[in-house]
Amino acid sequence: MNSSIRKYAPVGLILALLATLSAIGFAIVHRSFTLEVQVSLAMIVIGLALFVLLDPQKTRELLTGRQARYSSNAFVLALAFTGILIALNYLVYTRAPRWDLTEDQQHTLAKETLETLKSLKEPVVAEAYYSSRFPATTAQDLLESYQYNSNGKFTYEFIDPEKDPVRARSANVSRDGTIVLKQGGRSEQVTYASETDITSALVRLANPGQRTVYFLSGHGEYSPEDSGDRSYSEIKSLLSAKNYTVNTLNLLATRNIPEDALALIIAGPDKPISTEEMTLIQAYLDRGGSLIYLAEPTIVTQFGDAEDPLATYLEKQWDIRLGKDMVIDLNYNPPSVAVSAKYAQHPITERMYNLAVVMPSARSISPVQIEGTDVQSFILTETAQNSWAETDFVSLKNNQAAFNQEQDIPGPIGLAIAATNAKTGARVVVIGDSDFASDRNYAQYGNGDFLINSIDWAAKQENLINLTPKKTTQRILILRNNITLGVILLTTVFVIPGLTLIAGIMVWIQRRRRG
Repeated sequence: MNSSIRKYAPVGLILALLATLSAIGFAIVHRSFTLEVQVSLAMIVIGLALFVLLDPQKTRELLTGRQARYSSNAFVLALAFTGILIALNYLVYTRAPRWDLTEDQQHTLAKETLETLKSLKEPVVAEAYYSSRFPATTAQDLLESYQYNSNGKFTYEFIDPEKDPVRARSANVSRDGTIVLKQGGRSEQVTYASETDITSALVRLANPGQRTVYFLSGHGEYSPEDSGDRSYSEIKSLLSAKNYTVNTLNLLATRNIPEDALALIIAGPDKPISTEEMTLIQAYLDRGGSLIYLAEPTIVTQFGDAEDPLATYLEKQWDIRLGKDMVIDLNYNPPSVAVSAKYAQHPITERMYNLAVVMPSARSISPVQIEGTDVQSFILTETAQNSWAETDFVSLKNNQAAFNQEQDIPGPIGLAIAATNAKTGARVVVIGDSDFASDRNYAQYGNGDFLINSIDWAAKQENLINLTPKKTTQRILILRNNITLGVILLTTVFVIPGLTLIAGIMVWIQRRRRG
């Protein structure tokens, strides 16, 4: 071979090397066998063929000489090193624990979700129906977290509804991006991949059956149907997520409490319950029913000096006294807001995780010591020592409230009581405030948890306590497409480390030349 032509042989190797790097780069970026990858592979072959044609003697030396033996040894070592790296990466991927180092633990499932997964009695399978056109990264990461924390009780698979339309139709899937959760012949659909929606579906799936609760109306109560300042629509949403049916009940009109009522909720009436209604409520409790009464201080209602049949009944039959006062808590600003300082050992509060309940206006709730009764009661939460129950409404209206040792009740002040009648099985929860659970305040600290837990316990659904799904704040890095992901992967995993390696080799070569 002419030496003038042979000197161009290394160009073939350079071409093959560049084509190899291009093939790897395009494969990482596109994550498929695209035309760019195919052309790069073809250029590798052309480059090697060009080297062989231009310098066949050098090719024979490389394949048969001492350099070939050294090269084969280096190849074996490189292959062994690569195998070790693959094995280590596999072990790390499948066995390593996880750490979430973000400031607000945004990649960690909420404790309520973990409790839900822990409570699963049967395995759950999630079928995620995502076509190739629908982004699935968020859903896959979320489902992977559920599976990782489920101790084998939660698994998932992705199904392309366009490639398998029969299976999608059998699961009643009508839109792309739907997740179907299945357990024991039952199923729940989730159309948006969020922790709140998936956990809500898990709660409904694991606790089948109808649960109906009624909110009393007709006295200016907070309503689950309204959307104004006196709305409990968020509480209704949380109850619905736990498979409750939430209805309103006007006893003045119907004169009957339905048989399916697991609990009757009276949320901050502005006027007293009538004697006729109280007779119906008493009969309902005598049958083993349940009552949750959220009572505002009379100073912020229109009760005035009118008789309160419900308060009288609770004191005589349930040993629960509603104070004619308003709690003043010097640990909060303004002091008219009462804050829970400690909890009793009770199913309602045992998993509150020390989250405070903040009550914008509260009255004292205290037990009446009566012997020989079938009622057992617990003070669920109290204020701190630095508080009192103010009985002078005139001073309250003039913003001149001050502790009077002779008239006022010193702290700590009881804010809520739960009671059970051992004879009838009836349950009652009385809370000295109602607007703490309104749409405006329910998300503060443990406010929503406290009321939902109280309803679960009163309705005798203790297995649902603390399985209330949370509305999590999502922070999502929106990437345009798979090419953007591939470019990030190529740059961070290959280009930057590769440049560092090349710089090290160049330094090593320079030192060899000098030395």
